[in-house]
Amino acid sequence: MDCIFCKIVAGEIPAYKIYEDDNVLAFLDITQGTKGHTLIIPKKHIRNVYDLDEDTIFNVFKVVPKICNALKKAFSPIGLNIINNNDQPLQSVFHFHVHLIPRYENDGVNLSTINNYEKFDQSYFETLKSEILNEM
Repeated sequence: MDCIFCKIVAGEIPAYKIYEDDNVLAFLDITQGTKGHTLIIPKKHIRNVYDLDEDTIFNVFKVVPKICNALKKAFSPIGLNIINNNDQPLQSVFHFHVHLIPRYENDGVNLSTINNYEKFDQSYFETLKSEILNEM
């Protein structure tokens, strides 16, 4: 397999590991978008959120608070973003992973979305709700 995260799990590529158990690995992101930027991955290869099973997502997210609290104690950020990108336009490694990005004053990170609230009425939201519920 040509997956960089699978190679990290297998020990073929070094990583700055901060947590590991039978199912999950957490390590520092080498880009360090901000100080302490950490990735959490399942050890088994899963492409993205669309391919996840309940056990895998449970295993990943059960360690999120532990690592977030360690980051908070270690670096005293003003906040923290939890991010997961899937397919286009932003997923760069096609192995499911969660970014923990501690936030600091003037860190240069911009993760905002557009507020389109004024563009839509109640019927628009009811239609969206119906379309989603029809697929569940």
